[in-house]
Amino acid sequence: MNNFDTELKERTAYVEKIVYDYCPKEEGLQKIIIEAMNYSLKAGGKRLRPMLVLETLRLFGGDEKEAYPFMAAMEMIHTYSLVHDDLPAMDNDMYRRGKKTTHAVYGEDMGILAGDGLLNMAYETMSMAILKSKYPQRAALAMNILAYKAGIYGMIGGQTVDVINENKEKDIDTINFIHKLKTAALIEGAMMVGAILAGVDEQAVETVEEIATNVGIAFQIQDDILDVTGTLEELGKPVLSDEKNNKTTYVTLKGIDESKRLVEDYSEKAVNLLESLGGDSEFLKNLIIKLINRVK
Repeated sequence: MNNFDTELKERTAYVEKIVYDYCPKEEGLQKIIIEAMNYSLKAGGKRLRPMLVLETLRLFGGDEKEAYPFMAAMEMIHTYSLVHDDLPAMDNDMYRRGKKTTHAVYGEDMGILAGDGLLNMAYETMSMAILKSKYPQRAALAMNILAYKAGIYGMIGGQTVDVINENKEKDIDTINFIHKLKTAALIEGAMMVGAILAGVDEQAVETVEEIATNVGIAFQIQDDILDVTGTLEELGKPVLSDEKNNKTTYVTLKGIDESKRLVEDYSEKAVNLLESLGGDSEFLKNLIIKLINRVK
């Protein structure tokens, strides 16, 4: 394991502990739904989005504690989207991150409610953070950005276009629209929240958004590649699910080689923009490169 991998492992554990600190207590007559929410949150994963909140804030020298509730909220929103994505009405997947999906363990009804609970808990966490923040204006803007990127003009919008085009041939513009909203929007939200909480100017926030767009699109194209080249053991989720669901992807339209070249192009743009911001971006740069070129 090289130095970066060791550091990544340590920082992931640090981020995970922060997220777990915001998990609700499993008690009361509604205990089952809280268990299902916590099961989903604690099912593992890269913790990429909360890490991007923290590392972007660190890049600009912000106060770390301001980021904590937003890191937790970020992971709650991301996790709820996965819980709902796995439902029978959507992708109908039984495994996620190497474990049974939430609806497979708790039933479809609790799967729906666990997702609802996580989304509401995210907004509760962020609104409380605004009330307690040393910089309430920044915190309010951060919450607004995250709500926007998770909603109909971001992740939900992208998921909608994906669902209504299921079993249809899609052109590259539609696929780009889906990738930009469904995948890139939350990554944009994560990095923008980190920058906003650090108090940077509007121009820097726009550059951060552009970095995240490139990262998000590259990340999703790589996901499409891995769906064809990976295994259940490596990925912790079913492979060839795009083929099973007759999905048009970058791979089906452009082929593996061209898709890999595009991943490199987007990743190079992201890194060049990141370096233009100055500051100590070494870890963030290595994180982006590793995530984009991941094999699982």
